[in-house]
Amino acid sequence: MTTFTKRPFNLGSTLAALAMLSACSADTTVDTKVPAEDPTACRDNPIALQVLGSGGPIADDHRAGASNILWIDGKARLLIDAGSGAFVRYGEAGVDFNDHDAILLTHLHGDHASGLPALLNNGAFAARTEGLTIAGPAGSEQFPSTTAYLDALIGKEGGALRYLHPYLDDNTALPRLSVQNIDSQKPGLQRIWDKDDLKVDAIAVHHLDVPTLAYVVRTQSKTLIFSGDQSFLSENFVETLSHTKPDLLIMHNAITMADGQPRGLHRDPQSLGETAAALDAQTLLLTHHMQRAIKLQNEVNAAIAESFGGPILMADDLSCHPL
Repeated sequence: MTTFTKRPFNLGSTLAALAMLSACSADTTVDTKVPAEDPTACRDNPIALQVLGSGGPIADDHRAGASNILWIDGKARLLIDAGSGAFVRYGEAGVDFNDHDAILLTHLHGDHASGLPALLNNGAFAARTEGLTIAGPAGSEQFPSTTAYLDALIGKEGGALRYLHPYLDDNTALPRLSVQNIDSQKPGLQRIWDKDDLKVDAIAVHHLDVPTLAYVVRTQSKTLIFSGDQSFLSENFVETLSHTKPDLLIMHNAITMADGQPRGLHRDPQSLGETAAALDAQTLLLTHHMQRAIKLQNEVNAAIAESFGGPILMADDLSCHPL
């Protein structure tokens, strides 16, 4: 088993930790994968991950908030997270709401979930009749459950966008949403979807006080792992998935090795490398970029490479990653 070095972190408020930015030089070369001229071409691959939003919570560059599409045989079968700005990228990628088997939310921070209302509003025009699964974390004292979040958005009585309430009713006007609240304290894998050669499991991870999930997706002999936002305290994640050998491991690029980084929220680069090595990842895809990491990307990648010897890819909005 890989031994992880636990580093001290500041357990201040979530917002304060999210607001931290390092003062660092911008003189670096970033191996960013430029989107194809036709962003709709990603669906032409048998299996491909398309990153709709590769950014974080701060509007300081071109990136939308965290969001991903898994294309299988030309259909956008899974939407993983729906951060701010994902609506625009969703349209640019040519995604069809009718294709989704499920929408998976890692947690209810705004840069991962605030784009969902716009996408549901879009879905009201799709003439979809089949039900749709939405999975996300169960709540806590500080955060609502996924069910409560949707009720606050589109609930019939008090929802801000209550005109979309047929999504939650036995009503043929809109497809019925089947909401799964996944226990973010339970160890091990929790099955969400198993149909048509597509299997999805959730696994709880640690992200300060935020109920948070990672997802393991298996299809056509390929495995993708979406780590969600997680700290080095996500030991169950590593132990459960050790030597899984995912074809693609998707992790955040949020902090550096500098002192004072919010390690209660995110893994630092060395911990990212240790995790990728423990899972025997074939390829590591970095996304959820924040400027404090991007500006020192060479140093970040070097710290990852201390433990992980495989390819390290840099996601961009609309970048396509075939498997």
